Amino acid sequence: MTVMRPTLFLTVGLPGTGKTTAARRIEVEEKALRLTKDEWVKALYGLDNPTSASDVIEGRLIEIGLRALDLGVNVVVDFGLWGRDERSALRQAAADRGAAVEMLYFELTPAEQRRRLDRRHADQPHTTWHMSDEELASWAAIISVPTVDELTGTEPIDSPPPEFSTWDEWRRHRWPPSVPDR
Repeated sequence: MTVMRPTLFLTVGLPGTGKTTAARRIEVEEKALRLTKDEWVKALYGLDNPTSASDVIEGRLIEIGLRALDLGVNVVVDFGLWGRDERSALRQAAADRGAAVEMLYFELTPAEQRRRLDRRHADQPHTTWHMSDEELASWAAIISVPTVDELTGTEPIDSPPPEFSTWDEWRRHRWPPSVPDR
């Protein structure tokens, strides 16, 4: 009996670029567990989108996704993953579990992104939050666009930042297990 190794699908891109649409397609075509953070934040917080809770929700979903990989289930992470460090940590976590990684990058012109976000906000306001042009521009300025070799998986995984001995340690720091007390 041939055992297929599971795949971790990572969707990378700014809001409104098509990540969730692709994640839904992957969920069906690849029989993958889809982990879409915004659906959880909306369900738990409605109109609010608290950063500290968002990080915790991402962390919880990642732990579920890693467990699913351990069980041989394909997983699609639908978070944006703007930082190369985030992607490196997840690539390493998948490798540690013997899973493959497929990274997909989504990009649009700012005008098309704005058009799609406005349409989504008008048609399905319960699925999104308003995003200003200033927010979109600031996010576009900070995203670390994946390299071609990162997308194809031919680029070696970076070492964790010097203050962390492993990507697992970094991952637990980046995605805390609970909302910090205020």
